[in-house]
Amino acid sequence: MAMGEFDLIKRYFQQQILVDDSVQLSIGDDCALVSVPENYQLAITTDTMVENTHFLPTISPEDLAYKAVATNLSDLAAMGAQPKWVSLALTLPNVDENWISTFSQSLLHTLKKYNVTLIGGDTTKGNLSITITAQGFVEKYKGICRHKAQIGDLIYVSGTLGDSAAGLTQILSGKSALDSDDVFLQQRHFRPTPRIELGRALIDIAHAAIDLSDGVISDLGHILERSQCSAEVELTDLPLSSSILNKYDHTQAEQFALSGGEDYELCFTIPPESKDELELRLKKLNVPCTCLGKITEKCGDFSPRFLRDGKPVNITFSSGFDHFKESK
Repeated sequence: MAMGEFDLIKRYFQQQILVDDSVQLSIGDDCALVSVPENYQLAITTDTMVENTHFLPTISPEDLAYKAVATNLSDLAAMGAQPKWVSLALTLPNVDENWISTFSQSLLHTLKKYNVTLIGGDTTKGNLSITITAQGFVEKYKGICRHKAQIGDLIYVSGTLGDSAAGLTQILSGKSALDSDDVFLQQRHFRPTPRIELGRALIDIAHAAIDLSDGVISDLGHILERSQCSAEVELTDLPLSSSILNKYDHTQAEQFALSGGEDYELCFTIPPESKDELELRLKKLNVPCTCLGKITEKCGDFSPRFLRDGKPVNITFSSGFDHFKESK
């Protein structure tokens, strides 16, 4: 007898890993009921991943579950929020119990790693897709938004850039991971790290932030447009990993970093007077951050202007991923 929707949920997802006093009612009812602490706001994000658009059919269920969670938690990190709960809407072409078992175990393990509780969701039949709604707490009126960058702010990014796009290029070419550099790049694509602790550390000092899902050109551009300003970015300061430089020439590595996307690092702006405080906070975290440039008065459109060794250069790379842009 085929497994029904409610049997599937009960067997694979109704496993309460965390005891969370903020959850009064969880999986098994029409809605979940949760409590938000006094003096906090609820930060909410929703993201959908569709097969052949956001992930390849060859991705393992373990990696797919991890990435679906991590990319949503990255959005919360960019707001300075502490993740608390997720809901999952899973669309499946058929009920493959081995696949679902592996997917659910990875999903619940990842949630446990970040102290997040699965509180509800839905399953339905159709082309494979995963939609997650993630929710978290942020101190009232202290959420880090995109629209508050100020002229003179310094622009920082966390980690290294371009690794995920480089890893995806290898995967699409059918290249096996032959050495530690290959493993690093491909794992950076499948297993990004949501910078939750960094986001929390930026509360009170960052004016604006965004997670880098579509590349620096596109995502920094979102901050600039929302904040009605421009920016200068020094290309020689782009943080590139040794692995990407070992596998690709510098021009290609730069292109990956600027427009490749899916690094899920944080890009944020701070006033110059907060630089020392930022460095003090970063010492407590194992997350390198690099200053790329500064926010300037609006000049032309909202795209960042690029410098190399202080001299203006033209960038002809793609501006980033757009789901609805027609390919040429």
